[in-house]
Amino acid sequence: METVVIALNQIVVKKITSMKTKTYYIFIVLIALFVISSCQNKENKTAVTFIELGSVKCIPCQKMQSVIKKVEENYPNQVKTIFYDVWTEEGEEASKGFEFEEIPTQIFLDADGKEYYRHVGYFPYKELEQVLKQKL
Repeated sequence: METVVIALNQIVVKKITSMKTKTYYIFIVLIALFVISSCQNKENKTAVTFIELGSVKCIPCQKMQSVIKKVEENYPNQVKTIFYDVWTEEGEEASKGFEFEEIPTQIFLDADGKEYYRHVGYFPYKELEQVLKQKL
């Protein structure tokens, strides 16, 4: 009987040691996944969000479309561009969080989502690019 108890005790100790090892490895894998995920999130995070409040029916707003396209081409991973047509039901709803009176209005948000610059009217690309470069 004593031999059986010793044998069972050794099996239990091995199981516990084995469980601790598995738990340790699982813990290490989870930490690695967290670190990888954090790095990817930083890489995918845009430095600037450029929001254009306008309309496809507004002449200065139509001119801004080429500027927006140029920003998207030149800064595909650094600047996120968003266009809200405020003369549509969807665009009006989406733009409610921004206080504005005239269109086009350009709003620039930093990586933390805080507004750092605002412009009203047509905004030439060269001037707009200077605003982007403040946070890039």
